[in-house]
Formats: sequence, C-alpha cells, structure tokens
Amino acid sequence: MTSALSGSSLFLCFLTTVFVVCCTNAIEHGKIDINHYRNVVKNMFYHAYDGYVNHAYPYDELRPLTCDGHDTWGSYSLTLIDALDTLAVMGNHTEFHRVTNLLIDRSASFFDMDINVSVFETNIRVVGGLLSAHLMMRRTGMVVEPGWPCSGPLLHLAETIARKLLPAFDTETGMPYGTVNLRHGVPKGETPVTCTAGVGTFIVEFGSLSRLTGDPVFEKVAMRAIRALWKFRSPIGLLGNHIDVKTGKWTALDSGIGGGVDSYFEYLVKGSFMFNIPELLEMFREYEKQIVSHLKRDDWYMWANMKKGGITLPLFTSLDAYWPGIQSMLGDLDSAMKTIHNFHQVWKQFGSTPEYYNIPKAEVHQGREGYPLRPELIESIVYLYRATQDPYLLKAGVDIVEAIEHIAQTSCGYATVKDVRDHRLENRMESFFLAETTKYLYLLFDPENFLHNNGSHGELIHTPNGDCVLEAGGYVYNTEAHPIDLAAVHCCSAQKKQEEETLQNFHDNLNLLELLDIVQDKESRIIGKKLKKKKQASSTDRQERTETGREGNNESEKAPEGKSEERDKSVMQEKSVTQPEGPGRSNDRDHQEAASTRLSTEESENAVAPPQADIKLTIVKSQPKTPDRLPPRDAVDLNGADSQTTASSKVTIQINSDVTVENGPQKPSFDLAQQILDLFSSVTTQGKEDEVRQPSITELYKTLANVSVVYISKPSIMRCPAQPFHSRISVWGEMFADEDIPLE
Repeated sequence: MTSALSGSSLFLCFLTTVFVVCCTNAIEHGKIDINHYRNVVKNMFYHAYDGYVNHAYPYDELRPLTCDGHDTWGSYSLTLIDALDTLAVMGNHTEFHRVTNLLIDRSASFFDMDINVSVFETNIRVVGGLLSAHLMMRRTGMVVEPGWPCSGPLLHLAETIARKLLPAFDTETGMPYGTVNLRHGVPKGETPVTCTAGVGTFIVEFGSLSRLTGDPVFEKVAMRAIRALWKFRSPIGLLGNHIDVKTGKWTALDSGIGGGVDSYFEYLVKGSFMFNIPELLEMFREYEKQIVSHLKRDDWYMWANMKKGGITLPLFTSLDAYWPGIQSMLGDLDSAMKTIHNFHQVWKQFGSTPEYYNIPKAEVHQGREGYPLRPELIESIVYLYRATQDPYLLKAGVDIVEAIEHIAQTSCGYATVKDVRDHRLENRMESFFLAETTKYLYLLFDPENFLHNNGSHGELIHTPNGDCVLEAGGYVYNTEAHPIDLAAVHCCSAQKKQEEETLQNFHDNLNLLELLDIVQDKESRIIGKKLKKKKQASSTDRQERTETGREGNNESEKAPEGKSEERDKSVMQEKSVTQPEGPGRSNDRDHQEAASTRLSTEESENAVAPPQADIKLTIVKSQPKTPDRLPPRDAVDLNGADSQTTASSKVTIQINSDVTVENGPQKPSFDLAQQILDLFSSVTTQGKEDEVRQPSITELYKTLANVSVVYISKPSIMRCPAQPFHSRISVWGEMFADEDIPLE
C-alpha cells in the first residue's frame, strides 16, 4: 500500500511539473500566448466532439466516464445539433457539411416522435441551433437555394419543431406550459407550474423565425408571454422563481437574477436590440432598478422575497454569472467588472464555480456542490474583454481553460464535476459544453473570428427579397450561444421593404449642405438643393434655357428651375451675407433656402471658375431634439483636448481652394459635399465586387484632407443609424471606428 501511494505521489508530482512548465511557456513575462490557448480550446472541443460522435451518437448526450450515450432532452441527437454552429465558428466546414446533410436526410421523421420534451430546452438548443446553422450555410460554402436566407431545409426544420411547441402557449394567460408531446401537444395532466425563464425565453428564436418565414405567430406568442410576466410582477417590481401559467399565481417567491429567472432578463435586452422593441428594454430597466435596490450587496446579487424585498438566500449561483455580460452590452462596464471579479474569485477558490456558493460563509452550499461545465462565467468574460481589452479578463479565461483540462478531462470527453471541493466527476457531459463553453473560450482567444466583425465590412447578396448586406457584424447570441445574424433576419422581414422606401425617399430629397447647415462667407456662394434626380438635358438644351431665362424678369419668374441663371446671379448678388459669430443665423438660413431653390446641380458642376480664393466654411451643429437619438460626442481638437458643446456648437473648417467663381457656386465645396455624402451612404462598395465596407470616421477625415481641409477643430460625428437594416448593433464593437488615428 505504501509503495502504491508513493508511486501515485511521484506521478502526481510529475504531472504538476509538466503543467507548470506548459503554463510558463504559454504565459511568458505576463503576456498570454493566445494562439496557444486557441489551439488548446480547439483540441478540447474536438476531443469532446469526437467522443460524442464515436461513442454516443445518435443519443442526445455523451456519458464520458463509461464512453456511451443516453437520451436526456428529447432523443433527437441533441449534442449534434447544439455543436453544429461551433464547427462553423472554428472553421471546420467539411464536418459542418456532413452533419448538415445528415440532418436534412433525416428531416422527414426527425421530430415525429411520441415523446415529451421540455419547451424551454428544445427552443434554446434545437430551434436556436438550427436557425444559427441555417444562417451559416452559405458562409461555409454550401449550395443554398435561391430564396436563402428566407428559406432552406434547416430553417424548415426549425419551423417544424417550433410549431410543435406552440400548443404549450395555449393558456388563459399566454404563458406556456413547461412540457409538450411532439405528436399530441400538452400532455394530459401536465402541471401548470413552470419557471420564470421557461415563460420568457422565446423572443430571440421565435422573433427570428417570424422574420425569416413571414409567419408572425411565433413572435406574437413570445411577446404575449413576456407581457404576462410583466403584468404579474410584485408590487415592488420583482418576479418570483416559479409561476402557475393558468392563473398567474406565484408558487416560488424567491427573486433573483440566476437559475429559473436568468434568461428572461437576458432576452429582454437582446430582444429589444434584435427587433427594435423599446418596450422590452424599458421593462428590463425597471426590473434592474429593483434588482439593484433589493438584491445587490457589495457587487454580489442575492435572493430576496419578491413581495417584501428582504434577503432570503445570501447565495451566488453559477447561473448568475451571465449578468456582467448583459451589463457590458448596456455599457455598464464598471459595475460589470466589479461583479466579474467576485465571480472569478469563487472560481479560483475551487477551480470551478459550484452551483450554489454561500457568500457570507465563503463556502459551497450543501447539496449544490457540482459544476456541470457551465459557460456563463466565460460568456461574461468574452463580452467584457471585447469591450475593454483588459488583460485581467484574458488571464481569467486561461484559468478556466486550464482548470477544465486538469479536472474534467476523461478518455472520451469532459465530465461534470460532481463536487468542486474534491473534484469527483459525474458521468455526464451536457450538450452546452460544445455549444457554449468551448465556443466562448475559442472566441476569447480568436480575435479575428468572423463573429467579432465590428460592422466595418460585410457581403452584398442578391435575394428574391432584394439586395441584402449580410455578415456585417451585430450577431446576437441566444442563451445557448447560437449566433444569429441580424442582417439576415431583417433581410427577410416585411419591415425591410418599408424601410427601404423610407431610406430611398430620404436619399432622393437629401440636401447635404442644408443638412450640415453649411454657409459660405464670401459672396454668398451657396450650393443649393442638391441630389435631386439629374435632369437628362443636353448642353445645348441647357444653353437654350439659359438664354430664355435672360429675356426678362417676368418670364424669368415663370421659368422652371434650371432656366433662370441670370435671376440666380442677381439674387445672389443682392443677398450676399457675412457669417456672424456664434448663434443667431436665421437670416443666413433663410437666404440659403431662398438661393438654393434657384440653383441647379448641373450649373454647379459646370461653372467656370477663376483661380486663387480662400473659402471659409462654418458648420453649425445642433443637438438632437428627440430623446431617442444618441447625443453627438464632444468636439475634439487636433491635440486631443475635449471642448464642451452646447445646444448649438460651431466647428470651423478652412478650405484653401484653387478656384473661385465671381458670382456663382463654388465647385470644390460641391465636390467636398459629394465626397462626404459618399462616405455617409449606408453602403459603399470598395475593392472586389460585392465586398461591402462601412467607412470609419478616420476615412472621413482622410477624404476631407484630400481637398485641402485644415482643421481648426475636429467635427464631432454622430453614429448614423440609417443602415440597410433597422440597426447594425454589434455586441463586440462599434459600427464606426472613431479612434484618433494620425492622418498621413
């Protein structure tokens, strides 16, 4: 016995030495080798994936200690569906194609089974997984049908299983039962009690389905359930943990942000972003006020009585760890970082996060000692790292990778940790390990992954629903980490056509100089109503119209636009103005409007201009009047110093021009306006055909520099919400890059 123990000890020391040496090589002088850890995570995924395929398929999940499979949530090869989009994220297109074709071949009978399934789990894992894979088919090189992304076999599969879930929503309140039978609907005698998350976690998947398929029923039932929960909140604005979906009576009164409630709050935020539903974000903000007031203690979030607000359970639960990620999406980075520090300390204490952790006692809560390889902590780390680039978060990710490798690895996969105190293992590997945990870890160490696109590039495709810009960033992850391309969802929506008409009308009637409120000091050289449809007249016709316009004032008054050059000249000479200092420019604006109605685009472009003139442009920017727009950023001078803006702030730009027109429009300023407009266009095509890039503010500065602009102070440019879809929201970055990059 002594000899055996001695041998084991020596072997453990050997493993520890190897572990330390590997860590030293991967983290040298405080710098983390992200390539090394990216490969470690990829190997981790394939070890678990191959273990499932070789030992557990077609069952739902792998049992990693006995290397066999078992059904858990529905007997539809759950792990295979859950892991499918992770293959695409890691670039394994060959295996993605093989699995996709396998699912398509089985589609006729895939969900035609007389079994009871969880409505919640089936939605987030199966419907969400199929939707995400459907939207990645083209990226992976698969041949898609002409109607894609608004049609396709995986989309049809997702719709089929979602329709089998719809009977659960047929209740007096609109809140769904927790279980349905895939053939017969809600089982007879099914309990009406379900958890809060099981009621409110559908808008991401069901909203996407409605937009992609054109059937509004999915989004309607999801919204009805969300509104029901809002209706049944307590007098102090909190929610319980379980509710009777038939009566709205709460059966569990503990209120928290973790298990049983978590993804409801998550989907309020993500649903509002995805589908431009302010109501959902307003709900979340109201809940958040009460959460901070009643549940938050020293950057921890505990459990309280939903009616009285008193703390009932001073616990951190592992599912709480998603919360900093949601805070980072909303820009509350300071609070998120403080909370993530607390959660990471629990991980460092045990090498994983137990299901329940007693905060005052700093120990595991009895009976909830396990760690089923959950992703929530690494999920928040990824969100925060993308937002802050704080190296502390990268190191926290390394801690998680090394702990899972050291504690949970088996010969054919990774096992649930039964007790975080002694690291005993349990014979289960849940499908979310491949769908979420490994995916988020991989994304942390893969900064160039396509999912990190900040909106600076995309791909223009031609669909039966019109031209669409896809893969331009703004992916939203469902609660099972299945990424949804918002652009693809919007491409298929009925809203798209209406918005395109609105944008087209805006474009047709846009006068950039008037929009920017540009006035020229010298001789009132104003470029008027620009960007009207160009008149299809020859130069001869234009000359004839000009001669006609010179015949007399009476005829000139009756002449249409483009026939009154002499009148324009006279008006401009009579109404020349000098730009005053500060506000009070109504007379100039009136003059601008009067003159602009008498100038044609063609005359501006063909004016003959003598050389040598200095033109001074003054751009006066007004704060937006409506609260639903972002306020403009403060102006920044060339030295980087901030300057305060008021209700009306003035930015002056000096243009040294080589041409002058005595009594006519100024061509360089017209060209400048055209170039600015090109940059502000919602989509500009540069480089190879069909490659779309969104210009950054730095590019705007460079364009202005090309026309000899000397900045007295930098313009403060608002982010433009006018996109080819309702918004380009990116949880990983900003739509425009506005760093102060030196111009060459």
